[in-house]
Amino acid sequence: MLFSLLIAPAAAEAALPPSNPGTPPMSDSPWSLLPAASANAEALDTLYIFFWILCGVAFVGMIGVQAYFMWKYKKPAHGHAKTSPLTHNGKLEFIWSAIPTVFFVILFIWGEVEYMKQVTPPPDAMDVRVTGQKWSWTIEYPEVKGCSLTNDLYVPVGQPMRLTMTSVDVIHSFYLPAFRLKKDVVPGRYTVLWFEATKAGLYPLMCTEYCGDEHSSMVGRVHVVPQEEYQAVLAKACELKQGDAETAEDFGARVVTRGGCASCHTTDGTVKTGPSFKGLFGKTETLADGSTITVDENYIRESILEPNAKIVSGFSPQMPSFAGRFDDKQIAALIAYIKAQK
Repeated sequence: MLFSLLIAPAAAEAALPPSNPGTPPMSDSPWSLLPAASANAEALDTLYIFFWILCGVAFVGMIGVQAYFMWKYKKPAHGHAKTSPLTHNGKLEFIWSAIPTVFFVILFIWGEVEYMKQVTPPPDAMDVRVTGQKWSWTIEYPEVKGCSLTNDLYVPVGQPMRLTMTSVDVIHSFYLPAFRLKKDVVPGRYTVLWFEATKAGLYPLMCTEYCGDEHSSMVGRVHVVPQEEYQAVLAKACELKQGDAETAEDFGARVVTRGGCASCHTTDGTVKTGPSFKGLFGKTETLADGSTITVDENYIRESILEPNAKIVSGFSPQMPSFAGRFDDKQIAALIAYIKAQK
C-alpha cells in the first residue's frame, strides 16, 4: 500500500496532457518519488524515507555480521576448529530483540499519528462531492450552483478540501498519486477523503480498483491554483455556454469533453462499451427487445436523459443519466456534434 502510493505508475503520466505548459513532471526516473503536492504527501514521504533507511541499515548490518562470522569461523585448512561450549548469550539476545522492538514501536506510533491526521478533516475544510461511475468521475461544488465537472477537480493552494464520495454502480478507488491518497468509492454509502494542496500545478487522478472494460481510461486531473485565482478559475471551468463565434458542433465537442463521453464512445468507428458516434445519426439500430429504431434527434435526446430506455442490441445498460447535468442548449449542441461525425 505505502509503496504503491509513492512510486509513479505509468498511468499517472498518461493522465496528464503532454501539451499542458507548466505541468510538473511526475518523476525524473523510475526510482524517484512522485512530486509531493500536499501536506499529507510530505509527511508520508518522510516516514517512507525513514523506513527504507532503517531497512538499509539493518540489511547492511546483518549481512556484514554474517560475512564477518563466515570469515572468522571458517573451517581451518588442516584439522577442525574446536566448537564453543556456549549455548546462548542472554545479554546479546535481549539486545537484538529490544532494538528492533523499539524501532517497530516508533514506526507504529508515527504511522498512527499520521493516519489519525488523515482521517480527521479540519472544520474549515471546503466540501466537494465526487461520484464514480463507469468510467468517469463526476465532481460537484455545492458552493457553485449547478456546477458539475467530469474528471476535473479544482482546488486552491493551502485550503483543506473534504471530498465526500460515492459510486452509482461498482466499487471504484479514488487515487491521487501526488497527494499520496487513495480511498475506495463504494455504491450505497459515503466515504470521505481530505487533503491540503501545497503546490500549484496539474496532477493526475485515477481509479485503482478494476471496474470493467474501460477501467484504464477512468483518469482525470487535479488543478491546483493559487487561492486568489481559485474562484475565477472555478467559475470559468463550471461555465458551459456556447461562445458568440462558436459553431454548434464545436460547442458540442466541449459538451462531449465535459460529459466524459469519450470513455465509452469514439469518433473513428471503433466500438467500445458504447456505440461509436461515427455515422451514428440516421442509422437504423436493432434494440435489445428485437425492435428497430432510427437514430434521430429524439432518440439521442432520450438516450442522454434516459439511457436505459432503449438499449441497442449487443450493448449493456451502463451509461449514467445526464438529466439535470445538461440543459436543452447543451443537448442540442451534443446532437449537432454527433450529426457531424459522418
